[in-house]
Formats: sequence, C-alpha cells, structure tokens
Amino acid sequence: MFTAMWVAAALAGVIHVLFFCMESLWWTKPAVYRRFRSTEAQALVTRSLAFNQGFYNLFLAAGAFGGLALICAGHRGAGMVLAGWNCASMLGAAVVLAVSAPQMMRGALIQGLPPLVFLAGAVYMRWS
Repeated sequence: MFTAMWVAAALAGVIHVLFFCMESLWWTKPAVYRRFRSTEAQALVTRSLAFNQGFYNLFLAAGAFGGLALICAGHRGAGMVLAGWNCASMLGAAVVLAVSAPQMMRGALIQGLPPLVFLAGAVYMRWS
C-alpha cells in the first residue's frame, strides 16, 4: 500500500510540474492554449494570470516531493503531513475545476486522481 501511495504522490507532483510548464512557460503555444480551450487572443491577455497560476502548481509539486524526500530520509510523520497537505490542496483544486468548468472534467480527473489515491491510502493506513 505504501508503495502505491508513494507512486501516486510522485505522479501528482510530476503532473503539477507539467501544469507549471504549460501555464508559466508555454501558455501562448497553440498546442497548450487549445488544451485549455482558449484562443491565441485569450492566451495573450491571460498570460500573466497563467504565469502566476503555474507557480502555484510548481509549489504544490515541490511540497509533495519534499514530503516524499522527508519520508525517504526517515522522517515519516513530517513527510506524510507535508505530502498529505499538498495532495489535499491538489485534490481540492481538481474539485473546484470540475465544479466550475464541467467541460474540463478530463483535466480535473488527471489533476485529482493521483492525490486522491495518496490520501485514500493514508486514511486506510491510519485506520487499519
């Protein structure tokens, strides 16, 4: 169970690094703004907002990776808290996306399933 949780948290971190790249580095590239159901004109207008949002995703990824690093360093409790908090934040953002933009459900699932797996595993380990 712990291995599946670790992989899920790492995958969640990687996905959020990719969101950082798309939002902060590649936002005005056609393949990216189309993925976010936007146009070139909208991408140019929203570039600074996307840049900022991308860093939120990078910080969430860093928190998940930091938690995993703490676990590997033998600080399991602190690592679980750090990874858990960041995974809960990732899941919360995915729920907000799903509710506020149902047409982006696929993105919400991609964003939310790995942290949900981590959190479900943490709850299971805590109560079993």
